[in-house]
Amino acid sequence: MTQHFPTRQLRFFLTAPSPCPYLPGRFERKVFAHLPMSDGPGVNDSLTQIGFRRSQNIAYRPACEACVACVSARLPVEDYVFSRSERRILARNDDIVRSVVEAEATMEQFELLRRYLSTRHAEGGMAEMSWPDYVAMVEDTAVRTHLVEYRVQSDDGGPGDLIACALIDLMSDGLSMVYSFYNPAEARRSLGSFMILDHVVQAGLIGVPCVYLGYWVRGSEKMDYKARFSPIELLRPEGWVRMSSREALGPRG
Repeated sequence: MTQHFPTRQLRFFLTAPSPCPYLPGRFERKVFAHLPMSDGPGVNDSLTQIGFRRSQNIAYRPACEACVACVSARLPVEDYVFSRSERRILARNDDIVRSVVEAEATMEQFELLRRYLSTRHAEGGMAEMSWPDYVAMVEDTAVRTHLVEYRVQSDDGGPGDLIACALIDLMSDGLSMVYSFYNPAEARRSLGSFMILDHVVQAGLIGVPCVYLGYWVRGSEKMDYKARFSPIELLRPEGWVRMSSREALGPRG
């Protein structure tokens, strides 16, 4: 499908090569553009549908010279059937209180993010994220953005401990999971998978057809989990292609 957006407002730039964070020994380049304040949501919708991702007021996509491993992925909400293990994850977390809040950074969120990064991504590019960096990630946006906070129930009726959080863009055709993080000490809950499954549920409730997961990178341990959701839609040169988890992952060597 041809996507139309006001290209006269956009100038695209190409980054210099830098080490790939997902596949050792490779280098990445990105093409990016600044989202216009005048029609940020519309332009972001159109760009996301053709494989871009948003970071603050920038939309970007991989533009590597000798690699096409990064593939945009989304889940089709209407046809998504929860597996037995996914239903168990949802049931395991039925004590969590879910709240949609404004895209405003809090120190409680930031402390949870720091705990998550130091445990799960200590060597990653975000490991040294500062408080101003986090505020910018959450609040510098020209699109329809909100946060979802997940808390355990408290005994006194007040807000329970924050154990997970997701930064979400509301698009015309779905929910885009910009970034999510959680308490790494709660491994039994499978909170990363739970937040994705919860957004499939929420997308169905508000009547949007897709949950955008960002990029899946085959061969990257950090990204393999995305292809375990089935069915999944991957953006190929011919457009969005639906396939099962087995088809996406292919034969294992």
